[in-house]
Amino acid sequence: MTEAPLRDRLTVRVLLFDPDDRVLLMKGRFPGMPRDGAWFTVGGGAEPGETVLQAAVREVREETGFTEVAFGPVIWRSDGALTLPGGERVMMREHFIVARCAGGEPSRDGWDALERQLALDLRWWSLDELRACQEVVYPTGLAGLLPQVISGRHPPEPLFIPWG
Repeated sequence: MTEAPLRDRLTVRVLLFDPDDRVLLMKGRFPGMPRDGAWFTVGGGAEPGETVLQAAVREVREETGFTEVAFGPVIWRSDGALTLPGGERVMMREHFIVARCAGGEPSRDGWDALERQLALDLRWWSLDELRACQEVVYPTGLAGLLPQVISGRHPPEPLFIPWG
């Protein structure tokens, strides 16, 4: 018996930087992730009819409270299957977009009930802290990918990076 095709889920991941070139990461736990959770960029699934940019603006506002954000280009793409809370398996069509803000303490006021249940932490990371991190961070190899992003050298077209 063949499995039904996975539903495509347009997803935005935001590489949100502060003036000190720290990136904001969220720690959470989902089915299939390490028991202690993993760190990943803010973002999530696009709502019906949303563009990547519209979804990025909404997700940053909801997950961080930041509204004064300068969004740049989509620099990476990644595709992979994921089991969502509730058990649905989807094909994540991730778009990584660069953004900058003034920094400061992110707000969790916009988190929905599921985010409050699954999110464990939210904090700014320097490149050195990421390089020294022994916890799981997605995308894999993020610390090695960030120097070019921080320097402002973005590819003319999004690069495909490994899923996970």
